[in-house]
Amino acid sequence: MSTIVVRYTPQADRADENQRLVGAVFAELAETDPGGLRYATFRLADGTFVHIAEVEGDENPLASTAAFAAFQEGIAERCEPGLGPNPQPATLVGSYRLLAE
Repeated sequence: MSTIVVRYTPQADRADENQRLVGAVFAELAETDPGGLRYATFRLADGTFVHIAEVEGDENPLASTAAFAAFQEGIAERCEPGLGPNPQPATLVGSYRLLAE
């Protein structure tokens, strides 16, 4: 299983738009239930978004969803300069009922 954490800050006037696009991703995942994925998104008080994905296997199921493609389209333009998506592999140090260990 691999874990990826992505952090970025949309422009203040586009943050709600970004949240709607993220919501559409979760709606599609709920409808299609692709399996092999645990995924959460947080909107922090400062406007930053943090996505955490745990992916089983070599293929990320998000890559095959139409809503995720729509979310990714124009993401650079929605973000503050220099604060675009920065995906990082992550190692789980500890979790209490939030993520699989």
